[in-house]
Amino acid sequence: MDKISQLVARIFLGQIFLISGLLKISGYEGTQGYMEAMGMPGMLLPLVIALEVGGGLAIMAGWQTKWVSMALAAFTLVAAVIFHNNLSDQTQMIMFMKNIAITGGLMLLAVHGAGGYSVDSKRIQ
Repeated sequence: MDKISQLVARIFLGQIFLISGLLKISGYEGTQGYMEAMGMPGMLLPLVIALEVGGGLAIMAGWQTKWVSMALAAFTLVAAVIFHNNLSDQTQMIMFMKNIAITGGLMLLAVHGAGGYSVDSKRIQ
């Protein structure tokens, strides 16, 4: 049961990044404009997409889980501070707290690893 729970947890954590990255591709110009409006260079968008899509898939597969989890945790925390810092707006507060919760889950994953049913577990043996 533990292995299945760990796999499901990784899929839940990874899918938000995968879907977010794919949506950024389909709405590239709008996302780039939003980034620039928030003071971030739009030229970083391809790196953001690569991190979200690649990182989401890596987490779901359980590949390089500790490193990818740490990278995504840092990215998610920075995104919360930059893009969801208007805490007087209830929607932004919820988005900020969502990012904090995801960061916490990623930190747990970084500490405890991917668990069973993962590429990492196959490489250790």
